[in-house]
Amino acid sequence: MISARQDGEEARRRRARHPALLAAGIGCYVLVVIAAMFLLVDGPGPFARIALWILHGLLLVVLIRRLGARESSTYAALFVVITSVMSVYVFDLARDDLTLQHRGERVTATVVKERLDPAQGRKARHSHYELRREDGSRVPGPDMETTSDLYDVGQVLTVIEDPEGTLRPRTPGQVDATGELFGAGAPALAALGAVGWMTWRGSDAAGRRDERKRPGGMSRVYQRATGTATTREEQEERGLRAEALGNRGSWRFGEKVVEEVPHV
Repeated sequence: MISARQDGEEARRRRARHPALLAAGIGCYVLVVIAAMFLLVDGPGPFARIALWILHGLLLVVLIRRLGARESSTYAALFVVITSVMSVYVFDLARDDLTLQHRGERVTATVVKERLDPAQGRKARHSHYELRREDGSRVPGPDMETTSDLYDVGQVLTVIEDPEGTLRPRTPGQVDATGELFGAGAPALAALGAVGWMTWRGSDAAGRRDERKRPGGMSRVYQRATGTATTREEQEERGLRAEALGNRGSWRFGEKVVEEVPHV
């Protein structure tokens, strides 16, 4: 008995280590995919990226099922894929700000021309500003853009320009990517949290399966599920006793037949 109990405890310890290592591997894999898909934003076309996300989801289903929670593995994999896509999208919004922070140069410029986007229903009209440096040269890159009419022609601004001329100049306040980074990190953490949740569910399901296999395991599973210390057989016996006590004319008995005696 002691040896069997020790073997069971050792099996539980091995099972607990295995899902923890597998969950850590899945978490690292999710983060690597997020980083790789971010780098591929400007690479393959949208159909290729969609195919890669679908392949990623199918692989996640296989990996999450190995954690033990097979019933909801598909939904968990879909949640991880959706949150990963959100993380890549938001992080891509911060790409230009991070690039300007890295290679941009701070200059003083004057607004020399302003234009608004054409009216399109209820869509917000962005403002575009042509900027020139103090020496009269044009600030490189496309016109600076804002979501509302913030500046007037002749106004002097401090902006960060892209020496390579590929990014729009922006004010120091616009270049702050803190909000985007937090916005990209939140979905990534949600994806990792889903992996942790499925790890817990898988371990719990494995524990219930092991408990059912042990002698008397079904009784313990029933007690834990119903929240009572009595088994179903004990509850039925109590019900029969209560019914016999209350009915004076007709009694019911719960004894089981042990031996059949043939009629003479």
